[in-house]
Amino acid sequence: MILKYTLAWIPMVFIAVANGAVRQLGYGSYTTELAAHQISCFTGIFLFFLYSLFLFGRWPVENARQAWVVGLLWLLLTVAFEFIFGHYTAHQPWSKLLQDYNILAGRLWTIVLVAVACLPYTIYRIRS
Repeated sequence: MILKYTLAWIPMVFIAVANGAVRQLGYGSYTTELAAHQISCFTGIFLFFLYSLFLFGRWPVENARQAWVVGLLWLLLTVAFEFIFGHYTAHQPWSKLLQDYNILAGRLWTIVLVAVACLPYTIYRIRS
């Protein structure tokens, strides 16, 4: 189960990259950086929801516990990817990476992470 849902997380990276590209190449130039960040957080959650709805239609979780395990797995993978890729590949300083966690400054990345963690359980409840 863990391997299957770990592999199922990989398309979420591509969804996030595509969402970021739309932000950068599209509406990002018409809004402030903060507004573009906030918009992309909500569009990202929506796209992750659609993907999860499709995924759990094909590979449903068996119970609420399994749904939470998958959600926590996805949360850990997302945070690890963000920091490992962001720092070591994109060469972003730790301070810039941590900036997105400042919800008091309007940064909504934390909400995306909560959504990623809760989506498997949410879809489980919708489908059952």
